Amino acid sequence: MLEALTIGSIAFLLSVILGKPIISMLIKYNILKKVSDEIAENHSGKTGTPTMGGLQILLTVLIITGIFNLENRLSILLPFFAIFSCLIIGFIDDLRTTTSNANDGLSWKIKMFVLIMLSLSIAIILHFQLEVQSINVPILGQISLNYYYLPIAMLVVFLTTISVAITDGLDGLLAGNAAIAFAAFAIIAYVQEQFYLAIFSFTMVGAILGFLWYNAYPAKVFMGETGALPIGVTLAIVSLMTGHWLLLPIIGIVFLLEAGSAVLQVLYFKITSGKRIFKMTPLHHHFEIVGWSENQIVIRFWLIGLIGAIVGIALAITV
Repeated sequence: MLEALTIGSIAFLLSVILGKPIISMLIKYNILKKVSDEIAENHSGKTGTPTMGGLQILLTVLIITGIFNLENRLSILLPFFAIFSCLIIGFIDDLRTTTSNANDGLSWKIKMFVLIMLSLSIAIILHFQLEVQSINVPILGQISLNYYYLPIAMLVVFLTTISVAITDGLDGLLAGNAAIAFAAFAIIAYVQEQFYLAIFSFTMVGAILGFLWYNAYPAKVFMGETGALPIGVTLAIVSLMTGHWLLLPIIGIVFLLEAGSAVLQVLYFKITSGKRIFKMTPLHHHFEIVGWSENQIVIRFWLIGLIGAIVGIALAITV
C-alpha cells in the first residue's frame, strides 16, 4: 500500500506542475469553452475558460504509469488503449465547442457509435486476452459468466463512460467524485492483491486531484470531454478487472443519479406529453435552479459519493 500511495502522491505533484503550462498552452491556442445556450443564465461568466484540461490528467497518468507500473504488466495496456481512444474522441469534440468554433461538438450519433465499438473492443480484450469473465457478488462470492460476460462488460463500459461524461458540469463536481471512485477501487484492488491495479488507480486519483487544484471553484480550467470520456472508460475497466463492477452504481452513485435523472426526465416528458420531474437535467442543474450555490451542490455531491464509496468497499470486502 505504501508504494501505491507514494506513486499516487507523485502523480498529484506532477499533475499540479503540469497544470500551469497546459492551461497557458490552451489559452495561447484559444481552446476556450463556449457555454451552451441552455445553461448560459447561470454560467455565462464561464465562457472563455480554457477547456480540454483533461490533457493534464491523462499526460500525468501516462508518464507515471510508464515509469512505475508498466513493465511486464500487459493488462495495463488495456486502460492505456482506452485512454488514447477516448482522448481522440474527446479532443475532436472539445475543439468543436470552443469560442472560436460555431459547431456544437460531435454528432451524438457519431459519438455513440464510436463508444459502442470501443466498449465492444474492451469487452473482447477483457474476456479473451485477459481472461476476465466473472462477477464478484457480496456474500455469494465469485461467479463465472462465460460468454454472457461479453455483452455485460460492453454495457458496463458504455454506460459508465456516458454517465461520467454527463456529470461534468460544475467546477470540481466530476473530478472530486472520480477521485473518490478510483480511490475506492484502488482499495478493493489492493485487498484482492492486484497491486498493479491498485497502483494504477491511485495514480488516477493523484492525477485527478492535481487537476482539481485548478478546477476547484472558480475553475481556471475545464476538464472537457478530453478528460471526462477517458476517466469514464478507465473507471469501468478498473471495476471490471476487480470483478466488482456490480458495485459501480454504489461507488459511483453520483454518476448514477446524474445520468438517471436525465433518462427519467426524457421518459417522463414523452409519457406525459411535456411534463417534467426536474426543473432541468442533469440533476446538478435542477439544484442550481432551486437555489443551491455551486459550491453547495459540489460538496454535497462529494459527500454522497464518499458515502457510496465507503459502502461499496464494505460490500466488496464481504466477498
